[in-house]
Amino acid sequence: MALTDLKTVLDMAEQTKTAIPAFNIDSIPATEGLMEAAEAAECPVILAIGQAAIKEGRMAYLADLARRVAESSRVPVVLHLDHSSSYEQIVRAIGLGFSSVMYDGSHGAFEDNLRESKNVVRTAHAAGVSVECELGAILGVEDGMKHERPNLVDLNEVRAFIAEVDCDALAVGIGNAHGIYKSTPNLDFDRLQACRDMGAPHLVLHGGSGIPEDMLRRAITIGIRKINVATELRLAYLEGLRSAITSDDFYAVLRAARESVRATAADKIRIFQGR
Repeated sequence: MALTDLKTVLDMAEQTKTAIPAFNIDSIPATEGLMEAAEAAECPVILAIGQAAIKEGRMAYLADLARRVAESSRVPVVLHLDHSSSYEQIVRAIGLGFSSVMYDGSHGAFEDNLRESKNVVRTAHAAGVSVECELGAILGVEDGMKHERPNLVDLNEVRAFIAEVDCDALAVGIGNAHGIYKSTPNLDFDRLQACRDMGAPHLVLHGGSGIPEDMLRRAITIGIRKINVATELRLAYLEGLRSAITSDDFYAVLRAARESVRATAADKIRIFQGR
């Protein structure tokens, strides 16, 4: 089937009170593995292309891979640009056929984030592309981006933002972080509930790698409809490679990496879909 936009799958998640996985893709075997998991579970999936992959020159290549995957997929597939702070990059992504883009202006002044988010929404919606925005910069390091300031989203900013920006999804900082957590995260569920109660768009949780299952389930119950996972998939890929690296069969090594990613993705889908 053709690529699906983000709003469509998040509307589906709202109906079922579940969350859609957003898996960062970096290679063919890893993409094959996570797609096997999504199709086995009959779960829509968001294939996200992050800034590290783009810096490696893989934006167009991975976009083409995602489009080909979507054409043969039995489940809805969204092609999503992750954590872009560049209007020019977003326009390029739209030209490459992305069905969803994320504008991340959370690292700057609120007024700048508000203005640029409105500009991105205007451009993307005119092309039929969904938009995710972010408030409360997510702590940690991912794809070369690093945030160290407190990331608990300001509820007054959420109220002002959603009154002016017609985005389709909103990532909020509630104590979550990119990368692997060094200790159990302290998620502010009351703050998340407040965002939900004030009528925010579909809510997004970044930093899904390593958050305990009970916390993920609670976040979904409150209203998280998209959860991003990148680091755990990459670590699973490397673990799979290491498990078979002594083999003389090149493709056996790649199959081991693909299977490791599939198993990790399947476990995330089980949790996100409430199974």
